[in-house]
Amino acid sequence: MTRFPKLAVFDLDYTLWPFWVDTHVDPPFHKSSDGTVRDRRGQNIRLYPEVPEVLEQLHGLGVPVAAASRTGEIAGANQLLELFGLARYFVHKEIYPGSKVTHFERLQQKTGVPFSQMVFFDDEKRNIVDVGKLGVTCIHIQNGMSLQTLTQGLETFANAQAGS
Repeated sequence: MTRFPKLAVFDLDYTLWPFWVDTHVDPPFHKSSDGTVRDRRGQNIRLYPEVPEVLEQLHGLGVPVAAASRTGEIAGANQLLELFGLARYFVHKEIYPGSKVTHFERLQQKTGVPFSQMVFFDDEKRNIVDVGKLGVTCIHIQNGMSLQTLTQGLETFANAQAGS
């Protein structure tokens, strides 16, 4: 596999972490002395286990990473990216309510990366359908982001490039 995307885009809720940041947890968040991230009520907050490795692998490949999330809890989502040590991987963040198409149009304007050179990971089928119409390679996430899902996504992207 020689061709990598020029931008990998991730949804947040149920893609990087197993909850909706605007309904299932209670911001603001904080990191305990033991490194555990907790919400306002003291509930432990976790990522899907392989998310840091996924982002590190993309970083190692030189693939820039962006976030596209429809959450209304913008501050909480950004705070979690910081507390989990993930914010450094994201070159762009489109985190606000509305259509994922708008998120991608803004990402395209900011980065100059054509839709055909992007790969998108999301758990919601409606977002996959909408963004796929733009020409983005979309990967439907079933049980959170994993290294296997990343590998499949990069292979799907490479195959789409070979076919075009």
